Amino acid sequence: MIDVPVVEAMDDRTPVVASDQSMRDAAELLRHPAVPALVVRDDPDAVTGILTESDVVAAVAEGAVDRTVASCMSTPVVTITPSTPVGLAADRMRKAGVTLLPVVADDEYLGLVSRDTLAPHVARHRLDIDWDADPLRVDPDAADAP
Repeated sequence: MIDVPVVEAMDDRTPVVASDQSMRDAAELLRHPAVPALVVRDDPDAVTGILTESDVVAAVAEGAVDRTVASCMSTPVVTITPSTPVGLAADRMRKAGVTLLPVVADDEYLGLVSRDTLAPHVARHRLDIDWDADPLRVDPDAADAP
């Protein structure tokens, strides 16, 4: 398993919103390309939901844009601890059918990991290949052969 802890792959800049915030305000925050989702917190620490672009699209389709975040957020939230290896985090995402995991320690929200933030760590490990044969060579003249 990949031993790099999730804390090294998390993004601690993900915006946080309250569940009573308007969907319009939340959608405005999600317009920024660097924001994959909004973490919903109602007390200082606990994560109560996640609001993604697809949640906003569903709200628009249902005519719910004048509602609050609470009515459209994804819940319950699957979380992960900062010391969890990135390989286990990727497995947890796959099994839960989610693409984002809030990182939580002692009920305190620390950051967010996504497929994009995990990919460099997981891909790098899976590309470590042991090759016992002769090196692969490409013959430039072979491309011209019929």
